[in-house]
Amino acid sequence: MRKSFRGVVGIAAVLLGAGLTGCASGSVATVNGSPITTAAFDQKLESMPTAKGILQQMVIGELLKQYAAKNGITVTDADIAKKEDTIKANFPSGSWDTMLKARGLTEKDVHDALAQQIIIDKAVGKNVTVSDAQIKQYFDKNHAQFDQPLQLRTRHILLSDLATAQKVEGLLKKGGDFAALAKQYSQDPGSKDKGGELGFNTKTQLVAPYWNAAASQAVGVVGPPVKSPFGYHIIQVEERKPAVKATLANTHDKIADLLRQQEEQPLIQPFIQDLQAKATITVTDPRFADVFPSPAPTQAPAATSAPAATSAPAASTKP
Repeated sequence: MRKSFRGVVGIAAVLLGAGLTGCASGSVATVNGSPITTAAFDQKLESMPTAKGILQQMVIGELLKQYAAKNGITVTDADIAKKEDTIKANFPSGSWDTMLKARGLTEKDVHDALAQQIIIDKAVGKNVTVSDAQIKQYFDKNHAQFDQPLQLRTRHILLSDLATAQKVEGLLKKGGDFAALAKQYSQDPGSKDKGGELGFNTKTQLVAPYWNAAASQAVGVVGPPVKSPFGYHIIQVEERKPAVKATLANTHDKIADLLRQQEEQPLIQPFIQDLQAKATITVTDPRFADVFPSPAPTQAPAATSAPAATSAPAASTKP
């Protein structure tokens, strides 16, 4: 089954607005003593083609907030955490944080965007029902795609040559601290400062020599150096999650959520259009006068698509 990343709510578009705010005085930089003023910087940002889309997303965000308050819709921290955890589960260890950093986003940005998506779900979801018969029918056709493969949580120390790898292996066998040695010797910049931690990964997320070695090791054991295209790895398996065969019982809620999303999809754009049509939106800056023309724009926000980085990194980018 193709994983759903709908919960991200078009994060890249919704949240870029955070970078367009500023004060009218002061400077953002100086060049040989000459300032680049905050006002000039803001004006440049606001003249960019993306600024209109950002303004539209910010206005829609405010409309959703007002709709929730008027209709008694509440979004709790638990609601947000649950949705975020579901999305994060589709990311190999570390790639979620990498995606956020690459887009200049914070956890608060994500939480704000997810809160908007939850409001939309609660608003249009009241008109959607999914029966047990639909869920069973979907499971019968797609059950194999819900199987969970074996997952291994590992840490490693990556060395460029066998001699150094054998030296570090010897230090570990003498009781050396794995995290400290990873920080001192590892050539993997993504994990060395985290004690070599790679988190949980499946077979498809790791290069074959690394996976084959790790899969054959017992938990807690430090294995001998393993050669891969990246160099020599000293691997320790910290935890194993056995493969789980999908059943209707353990996939029921996932399928129900997926089918609800599919049925909600065509309802979202009319819902957003209706909010805009009923609102009084006054654009005071002439540069953005065409963002909310009358009648309201026909294009709804990217509420059901995720940024390109939601795809898991290719296996070759990991050890």
